Parts: sequence; C-alpha cells; structure tokens
Amino acid sequence: MNHGFVKVATAVPQVRVADCRYNGEQIASLIRQADAAGVEIVVFPELSLTAYSCQDLFQQTLLLDEAEQALARLLAETRSTDIISLVGIPVRYGSVLLNCAVVLQQGRIMGVVPKTFLPNYKEFYEKRWFTSGIDVPEGDLTLCGQRVKLCRCQLFRTPTCTFGIELCEDVWAPVPPSSQLALMGADIIFNLSADSDAVGKYAYLRSLLSQQSARCICGYVFSACGFGESTQDVVFSGKALIYENGTLLAEGERHSMEPQLVATEIDVERLRAERRMNTTFTTAAAQLRGGMQPLVVETAAVEPSPITSLSRHISTSPFVPAGKHLDERCEEIFSIQTEGLAKRLQHTGCKRLVVGISGGLDSTLALLVSVRTFDRLSLSREGIVGITMPGFGTTDRTYTNALQLMQHLGITMREIPIREACTQHFHDIRHDISIHDVTYENSQARERTQILMDVANQEGALVVGTGDLSELALGWATYNGDHMSMYGVNAGVPKTLVRHLVSWVAGTVNDETTEHVLRDIVDTPISPELLPADEQGNIQQKTEDLVGPYELHDFFLYHLLRCCERPAKIYFLARQAFGDSYDENTIKHWLSVFCRRFFNQQFKRSCLPDGPKVGSCSLSPRGDWRMPSDASSAAWLKECEQL
Repeated sequence: MNHGFVKVATAVPQVRVADCRYNGEQIASLIRQADAAGVEIVVFPELSLTAYSCQDLFQQTLLLDEAEQALARLLAETRSTDIISLVGIPVRYGSVLLNCAVVLQQGRIMGVVPKTFLPNYKEFYEKRWFTSGIDVPEGDLTLCGQRVKLCRCQLFRTPTCTFGIELCEDVWAPVPPSSQLALMGADIIFNLSADSDAVGKYAYLRSLLSQQSARCICGYVFSACGFGESTQDVVFSGKALIYENGTLLAEGERHSMEPQLVATEIDVERLRAERRMNTTFTTAAAQLRGGMQPLVVETAAVEPSPITSLSRHISTSPFVPAGKHLDERCEEIFSIQTEGLAKRLQHTGCKRLVVGISGGLDSTLALLVSVRTFDRLSLSREGIVGITMPGFGTTDRTYTNALQLMQHLGITMREIPIREACTQHFHDIRHDISIHDVTYENSQARERTQILMDVANQEGALVVGTGDLSELALGWATYNGDHMSMYGVNAGVPKTLVRHLVSWVAGTVNDETTEHVLRDIVDTPISPELLPADEQGNIQQKTEDLVGPYELHDFFLYHLLRCCERPAKIYFLARQAFGDSYDENTIKHWLSVFCRRFFNQQFKRSCLPDGPKVGSCSLSPRGDWRMPSDASSAAWLKECEQL
C-alpha cells in the first residue's frame, strides 16, 4: 500500500547540440536509473533529444530524421520497463514543425503534446522554427512507425494518478494550460522546459511554480535544459524542481556539469482531499464542463513499486514554523492573537482582563498576548489582573515562575489559594479528600474557573482562556472548568507551537530576568498540577505520561484535521518522521489513544468560547470543524488495531 504517494523524477541529461544519438543514450541511462529507483514517471527537458539550442538546424531534414531514430531506439530500450518517460522532440506534422513532449511506456508512444505558447521576444525566436499547437488541427500522426493522437489538451491516466503536460513558456502565460488540465482532473503537471538563465530569474521561476502548484492544488514537476546546450548567447543551468501544492519537495543543483536525477514522492491522495474541501476549485472545475474536453489516454495498468520509505522530508512539527521566515511567522501568529483580543476588548468596552497564571506554558502565552494587546491599545498593564491559585499540586517552581512573570511584566497580581475552598467542597459533596480521582482533580479546575469568572464580574473584566488546540483535540480540559472562558486566545495554537512561541518571545525580550523565567517555563514538565507533588516537591502529574507526547498528538492532529488522512497513512508518515524517537508500538498506541479521545471528547468542542483561528487548523464549532458529538470512532480504532 503506497498511501496515495506517487514517485516521480525530474531528469537533466548532458547533451550535445544536434547529436541525437548521444542525447538519446544519456536519456536512456537516466531512465534506467529512475526505473531502478522505483520512479513511476520521469520528465526530461524541452527538445532534449536534439538539444533546445539548435536554432536554424531545426529546419534540417537530417536533424529531424536523427531525432526520430533516437526516439525509436529509446522505445526499443524501454520496451521491457514499466516506467513512463516524457521526452522533448521536434515533430513534423503535415507542413509544420511542432515543439512536442512525447510520452513513452513499454516501447509504445502513449501520446504527443505540442507546445501552445511559443516565446518570440528578446532572445527567443521559437516562431521562426515552430508552430503553436493552437494553430493546427488535432489529429493522428505517425511517429516511429506508430499511429498516435496529437492533442495539446491530454490527460494521461495511470493506476495511481492522472497527469498533464505543458512545455516551458506555457506556464508563464496569463492562463497556463496547466490550470485547465488541473481543473479537468490532472493531479500532477509535468513541464518540459528550456529556461535560460538571467540574474534573478530563478527566484521568480520558483515563485511562479510554487504559486501555480498551489493555485491548481497539484503536484508540479519541472525539468529544464542544462550543461551541453549552446552558450553562444545564453546559458542553461539545469533546473530540476518538484512542488506539491505550493511546497518545494525536491530541487536539483543548478550549474551542475553532471547529469541529474531528482526524485521524490507526491501525495496525490492529499491533493485530492484538498480539492474536495476547496469549493472554489470545484466551482472552477464545474465551469469547464461542456467546454473543451481533454483526450484521456490510459497508460499500461502497471502496479507501482511498493513505497516502504519516503525520500521527501516529513516534519515532526508540522505546526511549527521553520527556516528563514521563523521570526516573521512567529510575529504573525502573535499579532493574530493580539488583534483578536483587541477587537473583543473594543467591542465590549472592557479595559480590564483576568488571566489565571499557573506558571505553565499556556497561561504564560495567554498573558504575553494580553500584555501585547494592552500595549497596542495604549492601556495600562495594571488593567490585567493575573491570579495565581495555588492548589494541592502546585509546586514551588511553577508558583515562583508565575509570581516573577507577573511582577516583571508589570500587571496587577492577586493570589487566591483554592485548598480551603476545595476541602469544604469535598466535605459538602461527601468526597473523601484522600481519593485522588477525577472528582478530586476536576473540582480544583472548576474552583479556579469560578474564581476567575467572579473576579471578572468584580472588575468589569473579561476572562482570557488559556487552553490550546492540542488540549481541545484530546479533550484534556475540565468541562465547564478551564474549558470555559470569555475569549480563548490560544484556541488555535497547538501545544508544540505554544512552547515555540514562548521560547521565541524569550529570545526577544530585553530583560534578562524575564527571559530566564520564560526559559524555565519552557523547560518545566507540562502538568495541570491537580495531584500532590512528590516527596521532593517536584511535579508528579505529568500530562505527557498520561495522554502521550504532544509532539506525536500534534502530528496526528495535523494529518487527521488538515490532510484528512486515515490512521494507516498517519502511522506510515509518523514512522517516517519519528523513526529515531519512537518505536512502532509506541506510535500505534498513542495513535489509538488520539483517535479514541478525539471522537469521545467532541462534546467539549461543540460549546467552545470564541477564539481566533491562527493557522490552517481550527476546532471551532462555528468555523472549520463541525462534528457530531456522538459520532462513532469504530472505523478509526479498527484500522489502528490492524496496523
């Protein structure tokens, strides 16, 4: 089971201008390498059999004959292989010459696709030699003794995907052929390109391909001419790029003098799920119905090679920003939270907030957001009432961090212990205080929430919720306790991102003491501190020991919620991502726990307070996630058992 992955490759052969035999040999060698690597489809550059830079030699009958003979040899060499190869060649069609992509498999020509947009400006003179596919009637032609259809709008259907083809300039057009092909059903677009170099052009190309693959919700595989092309006036650096829905999966080395084969897997199953969710895409596809119809070519019904591991990177932290845009993304997330809270304050006319401060990650982020909001609204930080509420499980470490954080941020501090109130409550409901069960724990959480709500009434303030997206997914919140607030600033932020944001803020503050406190909060084990500490005063109740590692649960959440993937695929991806950290049984166990809790705890999410969506995932019952509270988890748990 390949879980919807299709292994593709972009190849950049060495060429000699007008030496078709040599070029064919180089292409054949790379096809063999791709086939041995389990690649299903490989694409080569534009006019790769002749070289792109032949200029007026394209008018020579000898060159055209040599190109067809080289193609015939390729057909013979690939007769015993299942791999699909896309090769560039000039094709004679009646009285004109076309710049074409030829699709080969098992010694057969599956299709011929002519280039639509021919550049004829600046250094480009393609109309001197070629005719656009839009200017000739579609029909049959004979190539290498095989009768084949010529059609610029073709879809090629394999057992694993449907793909379309465009050539070089096509993707630079205002309405690229790939847009129509994607709307007609192409999961992957292959581009045979020449693409000469100029300063700054590569960055623009990458942006263009990223945007096109995102707009079309498709895979996009790009191959451009490399070393060996004529450098008489321009240079071809050999670009090899593979995108999936806007994300660069793999990239070759530019200006390499050696042949290149760049392969990775495209997740077609995920692309199809994205399209189903995107009503704009489906509406655009509906507009094409009744218009131009594609020629659909069925390739050989070949079972793809099994994919047991992936060459593409699978992030262990899909919610956490990375790379050079890290600071920018963190600032953006923080600003979304801040703006959401600012609007709520403006709407209600409140100028005071109440936040429960535990010394843990979530309440720390909520407080930091509150402080930033008050600063932006030019309100005094004293209007933020931070309340620490020591209970039976509060440790010196979290208590001290809570006090120091509030003090250094300059907010109003209050301490309201809950031990006596909870003890009285246990007496009232006849609960044995020595029994540390769910009643013992949840009573403390509800007592704290009651205090926050009542103080907010006293102060004419809003209670800022601290619970995060991961806790909402797992239902790790006390119903009508910390589950409730007047505005939940962390509702769209998963735990791994909460930790990252607090760490990021620590690196931006100018006060060493505040930075030290924030760093220690990041390093403190995650705990609701509802059970007594151990004999040494350390946290005994560690959340991740009870419900599992948050890095795993956030991974599961992202792939279930954002990508709509089934447990078997999530497990496969988790093994790729966490293979060095968790064994298979551990991943299976916590995946089962996640699925069970995610379904069983929906009732808590069905009545969530308002809170801002931050990233691509949200569990708001008014927004992204609308699920019956009594939906069955049987199918998901059964698949987990069968892993």
